[in-house]
Amino acid sequence: MESQAVAAIRAEGLKKTYPGGVKALDGLSFAVAPGTVYALLGPNGAGKSTAVKVLTTLTQADAGEAVVAGLDVRRRGAEVRRMIGCVAQKSGVDANATGRENLRLQGRFYGMRGVELERRIDELLARFRLAEFADKISRTFSGGMQRKLDIAMGLIHRPAVLFLDEPTTGLDPEARSSLWNEISWLAGESGITILLTTHYLEEADKLAGRVGIVDRGRLVAEGTPEGLKSELQGDAVQVEFGEPQKEAAVRAALERVAGIGEIVVESQAVHARAQHGASAAPAILSALDQAGLRAMAVRIARPSLDDVYLHYTGRSFQEADAQLPMAGGKR
Repeated sequence: MESQAVAAIRAEGLKKTYPGGVKALDGLSFAVAPGTVYALLGPNGAGKSTAVKVLTTLTQADAGEAVVAGLDVRRRGAEVRRMIGCVAQKSGVDANATGRENLRLQGRFYGMRGVELERRIDELLARFRLAEFADKISRTFSGGMQRKLDIAMGLIHRPAVLFLDEPTTGLDPEARSSLWNEISWLAGESGITILLTTHYLEEADKLAGRVGIVDRGRLVAEGTPEGLKSELQGDAVQVEFGEPQKEAAVRAALERVAGIGEIVVESQAVHARAQHGASAAPAILSALDQAGLRAMAVRIARPSLDDVYLHYTGRSFQEADAQLPMAGGKR
């Protein structure tokens, strides 16, 4: 973890169990240095949103400690709320108000008035390329425009820390790319500390200086995106089948191939690591064919954050999304 002495955000041993016994956080610990972008990366239901709720004072942890901007969130919640901006998964935009009215109302919540507030509104509308739509009713905005307005509202009072909880979920690729540009600007130019939660591997890879991979409410790996990927030696190999296969048969076939390791069998796919993927592919296909297991496709690639997740959890993102239970909405 980043040095706790200088952390803008620090979570230590956070635990949270929802009614029904669903454990959302199971000792989650991480720290974020000031002025950086830190991504909590994990599948839906991994505990990311619950962590944000604890850190933004929207819920209390059952155990553990949370500190934001040097303030204990349990004991000094009102002060924390004035120091942070939060963009939740569900939009906070009033669809029946204009963009300018949404920003003005948000500013007034923080005690901003008069010329100071109007200048800040104009600044943010220009920054997020919303000026020409400022006086239009927000329900006429595209999904991407609404999310930009959400972020502008979170920034109205110049917070020290900004929480972005799954900010691009549901956006089309073009809108997602545009929002990534805005987040990159925030990180590079404004000096603000950003905690980003996401289940998009590419998003974490592109935006975050450091990534914490979350699985079942715990941090299982942490580092820079490149550093995490470089820990994995060799190539990632994925073989897809036309129908579900028995794990024992697939594993037995591949274990006979030299240089293959970290074999993880899912319903219609198998993931493995090979020192030299391109040269290993023919041997892999031959071994499967001899075992009566006909492959539909094989993919060889350099390690990705998906491979890092697979390495530490034994499951792919896709399988984890299907397996993890949720309580009280997305976790």
